[in-house]
Amino acid sequence: MPAPFTLRYTADFIDATGRPKYADIGLSVLATAPHIRPEPFVEHRAEITPDQLTGANGVVVLTPKVTALSVSQADDLIAVGRFGVGYDSVDVKACTAADVAVCITTGAVDRPVAEATVGWMIALTHHMRTKDRLVRTGGWDLRSGFMGSELRDRTLGLIGLGGIARNVLSLLANWGMKPPLVFDPFVDDATAAKAGARKVALDELLRESDFVSIHCPLTEQTRGLIGAPQLALMRPTAYLLNTARGGIVDEAALYDALKAGRLAGAALDCFAQEPVLTPPRLAELDNVLFAPHCIAWTNELFRDIGRTAFQGMVDWSQGRKPRGVVNPEVFARPSFLAKWRRICGPGVEIL
Repeated sequence: MPAPFTLRYTADFIDATGRPKYADIGLSVLATAPHIRPEPFVEHRAEITPDQLTGANGVVVLTPKVTALSVSQADDLIAVGRFGVGYDSVDVKACTAADVAVCITTGAVDRPVAEATVGWMIALTHHMRTKDRLVRTGGWDLRSGFMGSELRDRTLGLIGLGGIARNVLSLLANWGMKPPLVFDPFVDDATAAKAGARKVALDELLRESDFVSIHCPLTEQTRGLIGAPQLALMRPTAYLLNTARGGIVDEAALYDALKAGRLAGAALDCFAQEPVLTPPRLAELDNVLFAPHCIAWTNELFRDIGRTAFQGMVDWSQGRKPRGVVNPEVFARPSFLAKWRRICGPGVEIL
């Protein structure tokens, strides 16, 4: 029988009255693991502090940052589970040094983000925001000035070919679009072809695509990946979509390109600095769609992410390696393995 396992989750899952904000965050998977004690944080903080992790064996994190300070006293903590697939808010190196594994919910976000991407493509090309405003403001007779275009015969360029991008390709397979392009240094030509896309260099993708959709993580290699020189390669009739991470796109350069008419439009779910509490300069423009890093938030998304995140904690507590570990080097650390054995208890074999 596994030893008791204290599992905390951040306070941004809970509203001011102490009730859950969301219909289902996957806690039901713990029903078969009575040795796990789930506890929400008492207080929401932008950065997790050491006292919030005292006595915790695992933590599931929605929005707070996990820093070196966060895990500086994490003697009993075995894993941080990000509620999502991005982990730029987690100091992974510090976690590894503290013998803490970091997990993401691989696969759980793929379908809803893909649906949101396709929805934004249609909304942009059909001028949905503008046409809605025409009715609201009595501008009916102006409609002829906002002719749209279909996805048919257009080219989609994907930056990154992970699960989300593959779902986008699947959803668009029968829309009559031209063969899609993909830029991803981590996949080969055969892998791209199997997914139904042609692998190309970034410059070629930018020149040839009617839609450029970003689906890569924010890393030192991708920070500022799309700046003024890259935007200058895009067609003036093309659209840029970013549902990945802020910081990949230079927002000032994007503003300049859109303002000058060198780009037809854009859709942004994420920003270099979040939260965005005052309207950004890009909000001056009518050909930009925004969401506050939640365009894909659905009840199904939170349920599936939660089930994956909390099942990962069940796995840790029972000595099993879960999916989505982003710092697998921890498994080569004797101190990590000793901590894991201690947390699981003497009757549980790890790995």
